[in-house]
Amino acid sequence: MAQWLMRGQYLKNCNCLPSCPCDTIGVPAPNAFCEGVVAMEIVEGHYDGLPLDGLRWAVVAHWPGAIHAGNGTVELFIDERADPQQRQALLQVLSGQAGGTLFEIMASVVQEVVGPHFVPIHFEFDKAGRRARLSIPGQVETVSQPLTVPATGEEQRVIVCLPDGFEYKEMEVAQATVLRSSGAVRFDWQGTHSSLAEVTHTHQGLQA
Repeated sequence: MAQWLMRGQYLKNCNCLPSCPCDTIGVPAPNAFCEGVVAMEIVEGHYDGLPLDGLRWAVVAHWPGAIHAGNGTVELFIDERADPQQRQALLQVLSGQAGGTLFEIMASVVQEVVGPHFVPIHFEFDKAGRRARLSIPGQVETVSQPLTVPATGEEQRVIVCLPDGFEYKEMEVAQATVLRSSGAVRFDWQGTHSSLAEVTHTHQGLQA
C-alpha cells in the first residue's frame, strides 16, 4: 500500500444544526438526511514521495438517512493545479483505495460517485476566528462565520473534542451562513453547521 500524508486545514459544512449530532449521537438533525461539503487545503503532503503541498480538494455529498446507513452520493472536485500524477494520487486517497480510516469508511457508505472535476478551488480558512470560505465557481459556495449569543450578538466559541475521532480530533464549531451546491448534488442552506479543524491524515488513519 502507498504511504501518504495530508496535513492541513479541513472544513466540513453540512445541513445539521451546530454542532452536528452526526459527530455525537450518530444521526442527523433536524433533518432525517445528511448533505453538505467537506474540503481540505493540504499545507504539507506527499503520496509515495510525490509532493502534494498546497493542493486542495472538495467533496459534495448527500445521504438519504444517517451516514452509516449508506446509499450516499458524492461529487469530487480536485484542484486544477494538480499535475496528472498528483490528480491520480488524490483520487486514490479520496476513493479509500490507498487506506486512511476516514476515506475507507466514506467509500463503504457511498453508492454513487460523480466526477472527478478538475477545477479552480478557492479556499480561505481562519480556525481561530471561526471563519472560512470555499468557492468552486458555478458549482459550490459555502461561508463559515462564528456562532453568536442570541441575547447579546456576541461571538460564541464552542470546541468539540473527539479523542478517538477518525475525521478530526478537535474542531471549532461555526455556522454555515451560506451552503449551496448546483452540481450533481444540489442543495441550498443557511444557518447550519460548520466544522473547522486542523488535521493530519495518513494511510494509517488520523494522526492529529
